[in-house]
Amino acid sequence: MSLIRSRLVLPLLLLIPSGTAHPQAAKGYALLKRIAVGGEGGWDYLTVDPGAQRLYVSHATQVDVVDLRKGALVGNIPNTPGVHGIALARALNRGYISSARDSAVTIFDLQTLATISRVKVPGRNPDAIAFDSSSGRVFTFNGGSANATAIDAATGQVVGSMALSGKPEFAVADGRGKMYVNIEDKSTLVRFDPKSLTVEAEWPLAPCEEPSGLAIDRQHRRLFSVCGNKLMAVTDGDSGHLITTLPIGEGVDGAEFDPGAQLAFASNGDGTLTVVHEDDPATFRVIATVPTQRGARTIALEEPTHRLYLPTAEFGPPPEPTPDRPRPRPSVVAGTFVVLVVGPK
Repeated sequence: MSLIRSRLVLPLLLLIPSGTAHPQAAKGYALLKRIAVGGEGGWDYLTVDPGAQRLYVSHATQVDVVDLRKGALVGNIPNTPGVHGIALARALNRGYISSARDSAVTIFDLQTLATISRVKVPGRNPDAIAFDSSSGRVFTFNGGSANATAIDAATGQVVGSMALSGKPEFAVADGRGKMYVNIEDKSTLVRFDPKSLTVEAEWPLAPCEEPSGLAIDRQHRRLFSVCGNKLMAVTDGDSGHLITTLPIGEGVDGAEFDPGAQLAFASNGDGTLTVVHEDDPATFRVIATVPTQRGARTIALEEPTHRLYLPTAEFGPPPEPTPDRPRPRPSVVAGTFVVLVVGPK
């Protein structure tokens, strides 16, 4: 996953929800406020710690920490070059950060934010990172070497690696001994055993292409893959059956599922948030497209409040093309980095 997606277009108009929806969905979602963070550089994943009411946001070479009660930046975790994602193990009071440039994981204390250790990953470009409570392991998904690395969350020791068929993107755990990861360049969804480190199944997501963000409805065993060709694929987590696809915005990179509202979300870099309602495990429909801000393409959910957090910034013109970078991405305007807060009105 790149730090800034290049496919950015103007925001779409808000769509009016239709039909009967869950009571929480019927309230409608809107941009509630912006939390100013500032600084320079790009970003990728972010993670909510609902117990501590903290938000961890990857940002350039560090992780910014936001107090959600105050709506303000309260600290950072430095020295994470090429940071991509953050995973949390609350019972261990530890967090884990994937850093692509030095292929490492930073382990830190959730209370003090102090670095405990740095673990070298036997793979290139660790991107997504996820904690699996059933195995007690943290997994990095290494885009440069098409594999996943397992780290014992308690000891910080690498316990093994697992080959994948292509470039892994986001991953989720079902809490019952299975994990799932999107394979971007193959347009597939993989299910694997986090204890034995074996791939159990790989399912095509066609017509979805280049899946990135992934979310899960653990109760109904449904997976939501968001794809580069403006589709969300809904898959049965047991059979691999593709249940349906739904239209979303352009430049998507993140997905979330809110079990309390029975809503799935796709965060689109074009400046929109697609809201999908799960009427039942076989029936899904888009109920709204909420304007956000250009570049807001990753997302994190705070389940107790039903609020969503999306980082973005203002963009300047791209630098001049070079032979090495014939299509440079737009530059990020220093000091404009913010976290959008979207939720029920």
